[in-house]
Amino acid sequence: MKLHDLQPAPGSKKNRKRVGRGHSAGQGKTAGRGTKGQNARSGGGKGPYFEGGQLPIVRRLPFARGVGFTNIWRVEFAPVNVGRLSEYFEANQEVSPETLAEVGIIKKPTQAVAILADGELDMPLHVKAHRISKSAREKIEASGGTYEVLPKPKKLHY
Repeated sequence: MKLHDLQPAPGSKKNRKRVGRGHSAGQGKTAGRGTKGQNARSGGGKGPYFEGGQLPIVRRLPFARGVGFTNIWRVEFAPVNVGRLSEYFEANQEVSPETLAEVGIIKKPTQAVAILADGELDMPLHVKAHRISKSAREKIEASGGTYEVLPKPKKLHY
């Protein structure tokens, strides 16, 4: 097979319909648009939003557009499991959003951090985070470490 032998599969390409080329062609005179009226004109017709003057459904159901209400004050927490802390930190070291960002567990030191309990912690650490789960607190205390809950950061909107 060579390049000049290539051709599309039979039936995959279809000639476009040439309308308005005489009545013997089957689509002459009104060219399949019917007789007069808005939809017969060029650029005529209403968009999908228009419902004949009735209040459109997207205005009748304001929350049906997507997932609904978006809370602009929502604070996203970066989850960090206690099992990952033992990989990156030494015993008695302080774990804070700043140190977590330094070692690359979270992206920015300004991110809100939530400590979760997945994994094992076998050394004492001083953990500072914005949110700590109950079972994560138990694991930190059981390993001889301490925890401190930081105030939730404010989300600034201008």
